[in-house]
Formats: sequence, C-alpha cells, structure tokens
Amino acid sequence: MSRETPWHGHCRLQFINDRGVTRHQGGCRAPFKLLRSYTGADGRCELPLLHTAGGLVGGDQLSIDVALASGSRSLITSVAAQKVYGSVGRSHLHPEGAWSRQSATMQLEEHSDLEWMPQELVLYADALFEQHLTVTLPENASFLTAEIVRFGRTAAGETLNQGRWRSHLSVQRIGSTGPRWEQVDRLEIGVDNLQSNHGLAGAPVFGSLVWAAPSGLDPGSIANLLEGARLDRTGLSGTMRCTRLDQGVLARYAGSSSRDARFWFSRIWARTRILRGLSGPDIPRVWPLQEDPLAEQAFTTNALATATATH
Repeated sequence: MSRETPWHGHCRLQFINDRGVTRHQGGCRAPFKLLRSYTGADGRCELPLLHTAGGLVGGDQLSIDVALASGSRSLITSVAAQKVYGSVGRSHLHPEGAWSRQSATMQLEEHSDLEWMPQELVLYADALFEQHLTVTLPENASFLTAEIVRFGRTAAGETLNQGRWRSHLSVQRIGSTGPRWEQVDRLEIGVDNLQSNHGLAGAPVFGSLVWAAPSGLDPGSIANLLEGARLDRTGLSGTMRCTRLDQGVLARYAGSSSRDARFWFSRIWARTRILRGLSGPDIPRVWPLQEDPLAEQAFTTNALATATATH
C-alpha cells in the first residue's frame, strides 16, 4: 500500500476544569478526527480519537499535543487499532523502507489526571514504526498509559519479517527541588530480539502499562495494588510482570493474546482509580471487546479496597 505524499497529521488538545466537569478544546488536522466526547462519573472528559486514513504507510507522520489545566481529568483513547503497513523491500527506489512516526507530548498541571489508552498497534510484515511519548507532570498529578503491540498478523500466519518497532517513553516530574525522571523507557523490537529467548521468545504480542501516581497516597497502597494486580493474572495467558516505580507502577505483558493483555491492563487501571477513591472505569464503548475485563474482578477489587481502607 502506498501514497504519493505521506500524511502529516496533527492533533492539539487542551482540557480545563469547569466547576468539576472537564471540557476540551482544540482541533485536529487530517487524518485525525475527534469524535464526540462524553463525561464520566467523576467529571472526566472521555474523548475518542479517530485516524481516518485506515493505517500508516512508510513516511507518514503523526503529532499529538495534549495539555491538562489544573484539576482537569481526561481519558483519551483511539477508535480502532492502528495499522502500520510494510515498507521494507516494497520500493525499488528505497528498498530499505521508510519509517512511520508518531510523536506525542503530554503536559499536566497541578492535580490533573490523564489516562492515555490507545487501542492495539498492529505492525504488518516489514513495517517500520517509531513512537515518542513525552510526559511532564507535577508531583500531585496522575498519568496512566497502556499500550499493546502485535508484531505481524499472526492469525494469517504473518510475522514481522524485516520490520522494526521503536518506542521512546519519558516521564518527568516537576517538583519543589526541580525536575526528576519518573520513567525513561527505550525499546526496539526486530526479528532478532523478537525470536530470541533473551527477548520475546517468539511471543507476537507485547504490552506496557505505566502509572505515574500522584503524591499523598498511603505508603502501603502501591504494594496493595501490585498484590492485587498479580492476582488478576489468574485465567489469562502470557507472561505478566509488574513492579513499582519511585512513585507509581510498571507492568509488562508478553504472549500471544492481545485480549488477555487488555484484560490485565484494564484490571490494573481499575485499581489505580479505586486506590484514589474514584469511580471505577467504564470500558470505552469504542473498544471491540465481547467480554467485560472487569466482570470477574469484583472479589479481588473489593478485597483490595478493604485492605487499603484499613491499612
């Protein structure tokens, strides 16, 4: 699949707290399109973002800038899985292929709360994709992101072949003593580390969840969350690991099921809400899930809430 001229889509969003209800303003340039937002139970602005081009071709560029004003809350998700088409070996002029890139910058102010929850990223055979996510937030703000990547259309017997995926995540806190790094993640997956036993050992699905938690939480609350997250792996396939950051949580998934990765991350997501006394999340209506990932979590969630309240 090719186009004469690559896309350069741009989306700029601002969120403000209007008497307890978060509202958004800003706009997008094709191929981005904003769908109608709706308000969650905690006044959070839940906004679906649509990529209208049907996928990324080598050379396409996407830029996303998000700013949250003091006290605002937002959940941003994508309407569908993002596809990246193959480019290596597809052109006689450029047989090495061309990289598609996405750059996202998130700026949070005091007591704001952003959940960046795109749907699955699917890299077709020989696709090249690089993404940068840069987040800056104060100590009392919260940022959560979860992403799932599938390497090749495995249902069709396809692998990544000569494709590559690069991810650069930087989360920086701005505190009274100056800036500090909460998490800096540099990842690259290609055929070698995709198949290596020291890499993904052939697992076609990889996922990461990062929560930069707000200050002021009970000292034992993160430990309780991690304990609950480990219980939430029951009945799910794949390798799942979670650990604490200086002020937050990191979770990784490697396996064959994007559905199971989504289920586990959704359960951790719910725990981050409950831990702060917020209403649990409703799974976004644009996610194509036939089952509720939180439906079987009631007992462990209630147990966690009780443990947290009595710690």
